[in-house]
Amino acid sequence: PPRPLQSPSLRLAPSRAFSNNKILVELDKSSGVATMKFKSPPVNSLSLDFLNEFCVSLMKLENDRACRGVIFTSAVPTIFSSGLDIMEMCGKSREHYAQFWRAVQEIWLQVYGSNMVTVAVVNGSSPAGGCLIALSCDYRIMVENPKFRIGLNEAQLGIVAPFWFKDTFVNVVGHRVAERSLQLGSLHPAPEAHKIGLVDELVPEEKLQERAAAVMAEWLALPDHARQITKSMMRKAVLDRLVAHREEDIQNFINFISKEPIQKSLHIYMEMLKKRK
Repeated sequence: PPRPLQSPSLRLAPSRAFSNNKILVELDKSSGVATMKFKSPPVNSLSLDFLNEFCVSLMKLENDRACRGVIFTSAVPTIFSSGLDIMEMCGKSREHYAQFWRAVQEIWLQVYGSNMVTVAVVNGSSPAGGCLIALSCDYRIMVENPKFRIGLNEAQLGIVAPFWFKDTFVNVVGHRVAERSLQLGSLHPAPEAHKIGLVDELVPEEKLQERAAAVMAEWLALPDHARQITKSMMRKAVLDRLVAHREEDIQNFINFISKEPIQKSLHIYMEMLKKRK
């Protein structure tokens, strides 16, 4: 079965809702389904604090025998997550970059390798790292609204999606679509995202929760062990590849992000965001 991400000694007492600063967690004991809602306004950006809180919350659920599935969604209107926090990548020390990138790796290892059924309810736009969280789930439901977009748009910022982002994307949409989308840094409007298979279905906003519960029930109708072993078989090679090259991937990130032209283009992008506000 998939590698447990923590030791059994961490098993926690039955949990109800536990919320932190940036993530609201509710567990329905009767259905075995938890909801993790991102609430880090204005755009749920993946700061180091957010990533750490996400990992702790997910680990608690993974260790709770009562929990079999988790729904990820946003408590912030119109945005699922805007992706990695640019502030964490601008003008910081090499140590900080290392710490930040390890946390980004960890969130992916935990979601992509989770024993639970994972459903992303993408109820707003979801560029870059936000898209990665959705891609890492078992199933993606997106709000049926063409003004919301999703994709790995790193190339637009002059940065490069690492190999494990790319692997996850290819496994969802296929090689050709991923190649074009990654090179262009495309953000796909919801109907197009559905057409290329980036999301599994589009649902009107008011039906999102109801539909997520139905999808979850369908996946949880199967014996856990059979589904978990199958999931591990499908995903193990991709997970193992990052685990084997984790330190090297961190060094690559540090070297890349520290380059002056990269710092410059991130600063320009940040200025542009400030002007938009």
